Amino acid sequence: MSTENSHLNPGESKYQYVFTVFTPSYNRAHTLHRVYESLKAQTYRDFEWLIVDDASKDNTREVVEQWQQEKIIPIRYIYQEHGHKHIAFARGAKEADGELFLTFDSDDICDSNALERFKYHWDTIPQYQKANFSGVTCLCKTTDGRIVGSRFPADPTDSDALEINYRFKVTGEKWGFHRTDVLRGLSFYEEFRGIYMSEDLYWHQIARKYKTRFVNEALRTYFTDHVSMMNERPSKMAFGLKTYYLSVLNDEIQWFRFDPMKFLRLAVHYVRFSFHAGDSAIRQLTKIKTRLGKLLWLIAFPLGSLVYIKDRILYRNK
Repeated sequence: MSTENSHLNPGESKYQYVFTVFTPSYNRAHTLHRVYESLKAQTYRDFEWLIVDDASKDNTREVVEQWQQEKIIPIRYIYQEHGHKHIAFARGAKEADGELFLTFDSDDICDSNALERFKYHWDTIPQYQKANFSGVTCLCKTTDGRIVGSRFPADPTDSDALEINYRFKVTGEKWGFHRTDVLRGLSFYEEFRGIYMSEDLYWHQIARKYKTRFVNEALRTYFTDHVSMMNERPSKMAFGLKTYYLSVLNDEIQWFRFDPMKFLRLAVHYVRFSFHAGDSAIRQLTKIKTRLGKLLWLIAFPLGSLVYIKDRILYRNK
C-alpha cells in the first residue's frame, strides 16, 4: 500500500483502509518509536499511520522520513503550525483514509493483536445496529501489566461515555476508536487555535448521539513518563477547562442524580477556571442555562473562589 495520500475513484468506497491510526505529536521524536514498533508488529495490516506534527522543534520529521523509506507500513506525515492538540485532531479526522479512526498517543505501546481485536469487537456488533455505534473502547494497562483504573460493568457493555462516567463511575485511562464519519461531524473548536481545549468536549459530543461498545480487554500499555498538562499554570489552561465545565453544567446535568458530588466538584472548577479566564461572577452565572446548574454554581462559588485565590498565591512567582 502506498504511503502517499491517495483516494479511490468515484463510485468506490471513500476509504482506502479499515483503520487510520492517528498520532498527534509535539517534540516526541524520542518516544515516537514506541508507536512505530507497535504498528510494525500488528497482526492486522489494513491500516495507515497518520502523524500530525504540531510544529515540533526536534527532529520528528527526519525520524518519520526514515521510517517512510523503510516502507514497512503506510505512513503519512503532516506538519502544521502550532495550534494545539485539538487542531491536530481536527486535521487528522479530515485527512484520514481509514473508515475507523484510532488515536494512538506518541508515547505509548499496544499489543501486537490490538487492531485485530478491535476489528473483531466491531464486527460483533450486528450490522443493523452499527449506525447507532461510533466505535469500540478497551482497557489500558501499566508497564507491569496492571489494569489502569476500573473495569467496565459487563463484557461487553454497550453504553456511552457519559453513562460510563457518571452512572457506572468507571475510572482510569481507556483506549478506543471511532468512526471517521462521526468525527468529521464534530465541533473541534478550531476557532480557538493555540489554546488548550479539553478532549472531553468532543468525546462527550459523541456520547450524546452514539453508543460505544466497551470491552474488558487491555490492549494498550500506558506510560506515565510524559509531562501532564495538569502541571501547567492554571491560567494557561483556563479557557479550555472552563468551557468544558460549562458544557457539563449545561448539557450533562441530567446525570446529576447518579453522582451529585462529582457535579459539585465540577462546578467548583468551573468557578475556579472562569476566574482564571477573566470571567466575572455575573458572567459565569449568565452562561449557565440550566436551573440546577445555576444552583450548583451558587453552592460552589465560595470554594471555587478560594481555590482560585490559592492558585494565584501558589503560582505568583512561577
